[in-house]
Amino acid sequence: MTLAPETTRPATALTLQLLLEEEDWFTVCELSLLTPGRGVAALLPDGRQAALFTDRAGRTYAIDNRDPFTGAAVLSRGLTGTHQGRPFVASPLLKQRFDLESGQCLDDEDVRVATYEVRAA
Repeated sequence: MTLAPETTRPATALTLQLLLEEEDWFTVCELSLLTPGRGVAALLPDGRQAALFTDRAGRTYAIDNRDPFTGAAVLSRGLTGTHQGRPFVASPLLKQRFDLESGQCLDDEDVRVATYEVRAA
């Protein structure tokens, strides 16, 4: 699923926001649209995409949706899991795993994807 910014929402809904620049929080979607263990792609104002994830404990993560090995915007469709207690997503194409907190590729220490600070507001 891909999300575009919404223009209207109920006043009581919790929304998911990403920190794009210093003090520049961007509202992406309602938090209730995320399903634990499944990713969602969101279009950002500059045309890039973020891959959003939530886990069963309610923690949310956001990383760049672009797979650095193939250039395809597919990380939101990857499989999630944990490795040594760290949450990751595995690319659906070549299966490299990316730490959801740091963006570090767990299979190639020279590769990293951007991460975004996330908050519910």
